[in-house]
Amino acid sequence: MVTKYDQRGYLYCVKDIQSQIDHRRIDIKKVGVKTITYPVTVLDKSRKEQKTVASINMFVNLPHQFKGTHMSRFIEILNRFHGRIDIKCFKKILEEMKEKLDAETAHMEIAFPFFLQDYHSVSSLAIKCYDCLMYGSLDSDDDLRLDISVPVSVPISGRVDDLKRNLGIIEKIMVSVRFKRFMWLEDLIDMVEACVKEEASRHDFPGEPMETLLQKLAARFERRQELSWYSLTIESDYRDCRLFTGIRSDESYDPW
Repeated sequence: MVTKYDQRGYLYCVKDIQSQIDHRRIDIKKVGVKTITYPVTVLDKSRKEQKTVASINMFVNLPHQFKGTHMSRFIEILNRFHGRIDIKCFKKILEEMKEKLDAETAHMEIAFPFFLQDYHSVSSLAIKCYDCLMYGSLDSDDDLRLDISVPVSVPISGRVDDLKRNLGIIEKIMVSVRFKRFMWLEDLIDMVEACVKEEASRHDFPGEPMETLLQKLAARFERRQELSWYSLTIESDYRDCRLFTGIRSDESYDPW
């Protein structure tokens, strides 16, 4: 049994479904809560910290011997880390999820906007927004991946009927990384934007093929000692379809 208080302050008891035995012996891979809007703190290179608002998903596996999971316990765990949710405490939250929910595996996803001053803009108030997503999982080992969507504006070309043609504009580059050691979000973003700016200054419209830009980006990521793995994806709208190219540092790894 679990004791709780109602709105009037009276104590009452409810069944602890999580601890009850389930004789059907069917494992459930993921059970949890989704799209929790929650304040988080992100490390900022110039200002030390940046406050933002995230959308959080939290899951655990449900072993076959248990009937269910108390969904309120996910929120209770999150509230214990209120005001302290950042990359550094990600593993601690996953460990508590495993312990409090008697799970073998815990997963958490945090999607949040990250803001940077755009010093190349003519407006002193120009702010750029980068959509970020952190994936974390913990079973016998821990795993943390960071995804960033970097908005760009890059004209690209290709061969159509043996002629070099404009194939539209790249509007964003998707970056996914795993870390060996700490690296600033700003440094990841700057790697992408610096490469794009450099290539744009070398060529007249309509620019280079997507594959050429992707290869030059990958060369820069290969040189970064802070990273253990990376994935780069470029997409562009062209007429009634989307053009796509991507590369991973380890093709044998298939993330989630």
